Order: sequence, then C-alpha cells, then structure tokens
Amino acid sequence: MTDKRENVLPDYRWIVLIAASFLLIYLLRPILAPFVFAAILAYICNPLVDRIGRLKLGKLEDRSDFARTLGTVLVMLMVLGILIALLLVVVPLLQKEILLVIERVPAYLSSLRDRLDPWLMQHFGVSLAVDIAQIQEIITKNWKDASNLLAPVLLSVSNHGLALLGWFVNLLLVPVVLFFLLRDWHVLIAKIAELLPRNLYTKTATIAHEIDLVLAEFLRGQLSVMLLMSVFYSTGLWLAGLELAIPIGILTGLLGFVPYVGFAIGVTLALLSAALQFTALSQFIPLVVVFGLGQVLESMVLTPWLVGDRIGLHPVVVIFALLAGGQLFGFTGILLALPVTAAIAIGLRHLKHGYLASDLYLK
Repeated sequence: MTDKRENVLPDYRWIVLIAASFLLIYLLRPILAPFVFAAILAYICNPLVDRIGRLKLGKLEDRSDFARTLGTVLVMLMVLGILIALLLVVVPLLQKEILLVIERVPAYLSSLRDRLDPWLMQHFGVSLAVDIAQIQEIITKNWKDASNLLAPVLLSVSNHGLALLGWFVNLLLVPVVLFFLLRDWHVLIAKIAELLPRNLYTKTATIAHEIDLVLAEFLRGQLSVMLLMSVFYSTGLWLAGLELAIPIGILTGLLGFVPYVGFAIGVTLALLSAALQFTALSQFIPLVVVFGLGQVLESMVLTPWLVGDRIGLHPVVVIFALLAGGQLFGFTGILLALPVTAAIAIGLRHLKHGYLASDLYLK
C-alpha cells in the first residue's frame, strides 16, 4: 500500500505544478508578448548564430563566448536590415498611393458628376451641385497645411500616454530579450534540462529533438511558400496590367505567414492602385482572379504540400488544424496552428508506441 502511494504522489505533484504554471502564465499574459515574440525569433535565429560561432575567427577562435556574442549581434543586425528593407518597400508604396489619390480625386469626382447628373435629372429632377475647383483647392490647402494636425496628435498622445508608453516599452524589450536569449540559448536549454527528472530525461530529450526537427522543416516550408507566392502574385498582377504589381506582389507574398492579414493588405493595395489606374470595371476582373487563385494555391496546394508533408501532417489535417486554431484561439491560433499540431502529433506518436507495447494492449 505504501509503494502505491509513493508512485501516485509524484503524479499529483506534477499536476499541481503544471496547473500552477498555467495559472502563472494566465496572470502574466499582459506582459508576456515581447518575451514570447523574442523567444520565437531566438529559436528561428539560433541555428544561424551557431554557424557564425563555429567560423574560424583567428586569435578569437578559442573565445567561444565572444564568438557567440559576435554572432548574436550580426544576426540581430541582419534581422534589423530585413525589417528596414521591408519598410523601404512599404512606405514609398503607401506614399505613392496617397499622392495618386490626392491628385486624381477631383478627376474622379468630375467623371462621377458627369455620369450621375443626367440620370438624377431624368429620374428625380435634381443635379449635383459639386464645385470641382473648390474641392481641388480644399484638398491642396489641407495637404499643405498638414502640419496643423500636430496639435491634435500631441493631445491624443498625452491622453493615451500610459498606453503608448507601455507599447513602446514592450517594443524596446523585444531586441533586449532577443539578445540575451540568443547569446545564452544553449546555457538556458542546459539549465532547463538539469531540472528534468532523470527517469524522464531521455524520453523528453528524444521528443524535444523530434519537435525541433519538425519545427525546422516547418520554417523552411513556410519560407518556400512565401517566396513562391511572392513570385505568383507579382507575375499575376503584372500580367493583369497593374503598374505597382511587383511591390504589391512581393508584399502580399512575404506577409503570407500572417494568415488573412497579408492577403487583406495585398487586396486593399491592389484594388486601390487599380481604382487609380483603370477606367473600366472589367479591368478589375483579372485582379480578382489572381487573388482568388492565389488563395486556392496557397491554402489547398502549397501549404499542405510544402509545409504539411515536411512536418508529417496529412493535407486534410493541415486544413483542419488551421480552421480549428482560428476557431479556438483566433488570429494567434491560426498563426501557431501548424507547429503546435506537429508537436502534438509527435507526442501522440510516442503515446501510441507506448500503448502498443503496454500490457493493456497486449492482453
């Protein structure tokens, strides 16, 4: 009887420990975002830091700590460079769109008035009393006097100062936490491994290694999908005759790792650009076809093939995981659905092997 209690008691302790951990995470969730984001970036960037750390650095070759720090700094600078490059693509694009809108609004209003005036006069006996010259003058004046918006902006900042300060602090925390996580990644992993019970260490290490391999394949597959979709959207929009096809296509494809957001941004920019360029409604049809085919290609072909196959998930499971993640956890669930499902699948596979070798199954 004593032996049975000694075997059961640790299980209850583990349950209490896990429940307490989840409770702590729930209570700290408002401040966890920068740490979670930094941890994800650190996991993605760690292999590159390892490669840089293994390079021969002459007299500094024996100083592994310095090599690790140097690799961390170089990788963070590379990530910063990628973000700046994306901004250099997005900001000029948005600026050009806004300038085109401001320049062409009077012309569109004039065209709209010319088309609506006869119809309104025929059916209702009224006319649009729109002074296009006055509208042009108002737009030009307000555009030149945009600096007058500084006062209400500053007032809004002062009214929401604490919220903005909190957001800014979280933003600054990401690179700080990322630096220390990348520099001490293997040290932290080793310390976590030391805390594991020795009888569970081998099995836990095996499962963790398999999950690591699956997540690496997931990242490679997702990167392949992003690059292929960038080429598809750029080519499709170019064939549709859109002037800004290449920047919009690249942006839509690269933002594809964020479900729905990248697609929504791409569609919005493409339709806005088309509205300023095209004159007939029929010219919008190729754009709709391109984005419709893009969604089918990405969700039904490329993601199940390049991501699902690499992480060992059936295409049907991939589609179900994305839908279930969105239903249960919203946007975050969609974003993390595939890697989490792959990790769960590995755990279930080990449980299956244990069950098939157990007395419960063999009897």
